[in-house]
Amino acid sequence: MTVHAHKETLNFQAEARQVLKLVIHSLYSNKEIFLRELISNASDACDKLRFEALTDDALYEGDSRLRVRMKVDREARTLTISDNGIGMSRQEVADNIGTIARSGTRRFLEALSGDQAKDVKLIGQFGVGFYSAFVVADRVAVRTRRAGLGSEHGVCWESDGEGEYSLETIELAQRGSEIVLHLREGEDEFLDGWHLREIVRRYSDSLSLPIEMPAEKGKDAEGKGEGESEWETINRASALWTRSRRDIKDDEYREFYKHVAHDFEDPLAWVHSQVEGTQSYTTLFYLPKRAPFDLWERDRGQGIKLYVRRVFVLEDTERLMPNYLRFVRGIVDSDDLPLNVSREILQQNRQIDVIRGASVKKVLGLLQDLADREPEKYRSFWNEFGRVLKEGPVEDYNNREAIAKLLRFASTHDNGAAGDVSLDAYIERMKPAQDRIWYLTADSATAAAGSPHLEVFRRKGIEVLLLSDRVDEWMLSALREYAGKPLASVAKGDLDFGALDDEPEKDQAQNAAAEGELQDVFARMKTLLQGKIKDVRPSRRLTDSAACLVVEKDDMTLGLRRLLESTGQQVPVNLPVLEVNARHPLTALLKMVDAERFDDLAHVLYEQALLSEGAQLEDPVAFVRRLNTLLVERAGAGS
Repeated sequence: MTVHAHKETLNFQAEARQVLKLVIHSLYSNKEIFLRELISNASDACDKLRFEALTDDALYEGDSRLRVRMKVDREARTLTISDNGIGMSRQEVADNIGTIARSGTRRFLEALSGDQAKDVKLIGQFGVGFYSAFVVADRVAVRTRRAGLGSEHGVCWESDGEGEYSLETIELAQRGSEIVLHLREGEDEFLDGWHLREIVRRYSDSLSLPIEMPAEKGKDAEGKGEGESEWETINRASALWTRSRRDIKDDEYREFYKHVAHDFEDPLAWVHSQVEGTQSYTTLFYLPKRAPFDLWERDRGQGIKLYVRRVFVLEDTERLMPNYLRFVRGIVDSDDLPLNVSREILQQNRQIDVIRGASVKKVLGLLQDLADREPEKYRSFWNEFGRVLKEGPVEDYNNREAIAKLLRFASTHDNGAAGDVSLDAYIERMKPAQDRIWYLTADSATAAAGSPHLEVFRRKGIEVLLLSDRVDEWMLSALREYAGKPLASVAKGDLDFGALDDEPEKDQAQNAAAEGELQDVFARMKTLLQGKIKDVRPSRRLTDSAACLVVEKDDMTLGLRRLLESTGQQVPVNLPVLEVNARHPLTALLKMVDAERFDDLAHVLYEQALLSEGAQLEDPVAFVRRLNTLLVERAGAGS
């Protein structure tokens, strides 16, 4: 690092250089995207100033007319984009521009496939839109000063996008930011004012902020401008959401989404509504196609911006959308809230509660419409955001039925292959006498599909939902029934099939006889495994496996216990019941072996049941020793 007074030259980290190369090469086929990204950033800077100035009018520094400007210098081959928004301090420049997507760079690189067409879709999810400037420029300079700081606190950041960037403190009279792009050879199209105007109208026409360029008086014989006069607004500069839905084209909705969400892809779907009455407000919500990289981070943004009479006042407010809908992007514009609204006022504002409740119903309605009318699109949504939506029944009790209707699961109906079974589809396939929805939770889809708990259900032809997401256990704590049908775990309590219990009397008599002969064996096993299990009993679940573990109806499942313990939480001690298949050959062997082998075999049955539940053994070495001893003995007996 080289330091000269207030100027320093620093090196990009290796990961940052990788991201820069990706941005430059992946976006090359759609170079004009850089202009939309830089204008969107400038618009956001103006929105932030407007918000902070609500409590400190001095930040306007006597100039409250916010705007974005573009200017071309053909001789110097530069394109300059400037705004009079909030600007940045030296530390903010170092944090926001000196590094690339600090929290997500490594995950970004891990997500890359090497396919430029696919990788470009990730760029908008990792906050690297500014670096699209290097697609057309071989050098970029940013001059900026934060509103409220003196002119001596200006900052200049400059880089060629290769290995280094410089950071220097400069004098800057104007607040805001100015980005100067030194265009590469062959990028002359971006020195053409008319072409720039056309790009702005295509991508940024619906921004409510004016985008200005010098008015061109005309062209001389060589095609050069004869001169420039005053600044003219080149976009419509009216908020898209204030217009009638009939007057807005789908392409306009898509481009506005890319601005508000900083995404390079089109949205999956959207819903636009204007409410008038005791409260007047407008909402425009979008569903992204892909999950952002920070979907599971606590300090992520919520993606909803709040406007009051077209004036931006807050962003990322959790009061506008519940956590389980944190993937939604869009705006809320109210005519009734005070302009000086703050986060504290929002916490106690009934109008916000009404808007929030209606907004949730709009989004859930959009999802249901997608599920009913465009199932392929909904399947795509579910693959990206399904685990987040599963948080809904716990967080939003009033809408749990509507959320449950949107949930999708794997099922024994198709051996867990598709994972898109709805609760309604399950109920349609229920047997006439079936009175409950059966489910099984496990640590993985493979463990669920192969669980011994399913054996009797497969024999009876009863469908079981297979749940393997970590959030499923938490979701089920709130979702106890659906459409009047209780949800029941196949791994809890005694099984009661009611009218479906059609096992032949002959088999019942044989089972009862086998179980009666094993009462002493079960008693010995219970004593031997004391402290590990609550009881040993014959199983009605098993047809092929030797043993399984079951918890009582109201007890915590073994999977949930492991999940809570892994987070350091204290959980009550509820021992499972060991169920044994009375007609299994290993069970019959228990009556024949000596005391030492009885102990080994009983432990093996218990530990096999533990492994089937996805649990870890306390002493795997002892398990292997016991199993090997039994195998060797049986092999010897067979020979």
